[in-house]
Amino acid sequence: MKKTVVLYPGLAVGHFNPMMVLADVFLDHGYAVAVALINPSVKDDDAAFTAAVARAVSSKSSATVSFHMLPRIPDPPSLAFDDDKFFTNYFDLVRRYDEHLHDFLCSVQGLHAVVVDASCGFAIQAVRKLGVPAYELYPCDAGALAVNIQIPSLLAGFKKLGGGEEGSAPLELLGVPPMSASHVTDLFGRSLSELISKDPEATTVAAGARVMAEFDGILINTFVSLEERALRALADPRCCPDGVVLPPVYAVGPLVDKAAAGAGDETSRRHESLVWLDGQPDRSIVFLCFGSIGGNHAEQQLREIAAGLDKSGHRFLWVVRRAPSTEHLDALLPEGFLARTSGRGLVVNTWVPQPSVLRHRATAAFVTHCGWNSVLEGITAGVPMLCWPMYAEQRINKVLMVDDMGVGVEMEGWLEGWVTAEEVEAKVRLVVESEHGRKLRERVEAHRDGAAMAWKDGGSSRVAFARLMTELDNAQR
Repeated sequence: MKKTVVLYPGLAVGHFNPMMVLADVFLDHGYAVAVALINPSVKDDDAAFTAAVARAVSSKSSATVSFHMLPRIPDPPSLAFDDDKFFTNYFDLVRRYDEHLHDFLCSVQGLHAVVVDASCGFAIQAVRKLGVPAYELYPCDAGALAVNIQIPSLLAGFKKLGGGEEGSAPLELLGVPPMSASHVTDLFGRSLSELISKDPEATTVAAGARVMAEFDGILINTFVSLEERALRALADPRCCPDGVVLPPVYAVGPLVDKAAAGAGDETSRRHESLVWLDGQPDRSIVFLCFGSIGGNHAEQQLREIAAGLDKSGHRFLWVVRRAPSTEHLDALLPEGFLARTSGRGLVVNTWVPQPSVLRHRATAAFVTHCGWNSVLEGITAGVPMLCWPMYAEQRINKVLMVDDMGVGVEMEGWLEGWVTAEEVEAKVRLVVESEHGRKLRERVEAHRDGAAMAWKDGGSSRVAFARLMTELDNAQR
């Protein structure tokens, strides 16, 4: 009987997709994989997540990967992302599924270990009852985690000074470049000012760190050459809240779906965006996409982006999720924009195979919301990025991308909620035309090569995963 690893992913595309890539890694090491799923219908406003689950079930379901939908709970809370109670409702829902998860785990023959997504961390209690090793998958970057677990200490320092976090001096934190207080958020996207007003002791942050400490290890979706400083900080006792000691950290990234990127190149299944890209010159396209739940810009902001793209004169592929249909695009954008840019620009309102688009020879630059999956997809494709953060840890990621990794430039104005057409034009020209853009591409291509090396024989991620396998086997003896 094969040893079985059970994966318990979170309810967001950015958490679900890395978990599915991790499934392939376990398969490559001879394990059977079972995936326990909360029915995606609980997020009925998140078509991207539902589609991601359907694609995974369709492509991976086999004798070695099995998907199991946990029984529904009665009266699930609303998980609308724009609801003020989203995170409270999310954790309430996940906790109510613990009993179903435990019952499922009891039925798995050859159960060897369980990997739980960071957003479902409290499920550790259901796993611990069975006495099997439990690991947490942290699908974001080590820098964001380092910042998050230092937040209680930050707030304690502000209270000692008798004030809030306001001030012009950048904050000095372990593992990351200095950053403005306005860029520091916890894993739920709450700013320091929000925490001071709503959770002055950062009790939820500290509780999350304590739960993380209960796992046998933390798998992080990054690699050593990209985030060596942040990974060192996570091993530093000064980084954690008082009394918390993190378990071993395994940097096993980048967990990017290379198969999906390749699948988009099959002639019989090519997405319309890839067919269009085939007709474009090499390194000529600026790709704009703001994630599975981002990019819902106000109409006036969309018009500014359009005007900036128009003035830049560069070719572009732009995903506008705000439009319910292609017919609505014309009404949202400046008059005549679609006709005027026909041939050099394509605007779509549907899902696109982002990894394939980024790896296409025609793609020159990527305007991104700085979600970690998108950052890694940009890096592994060797494409420089224009950074426009929107929610969660993306403000932190922007700092890392611009000031530490050197793979992107900042779109000024996002923090105030308004990026002008002039800024869009200027930054597109900077990245695509200038010497600065050329050096930016050189740096991101160096990180791309580092990502590839991480999973080769002797590479940091392969070594980390081999260490995890050894400790798993030892734990079961």
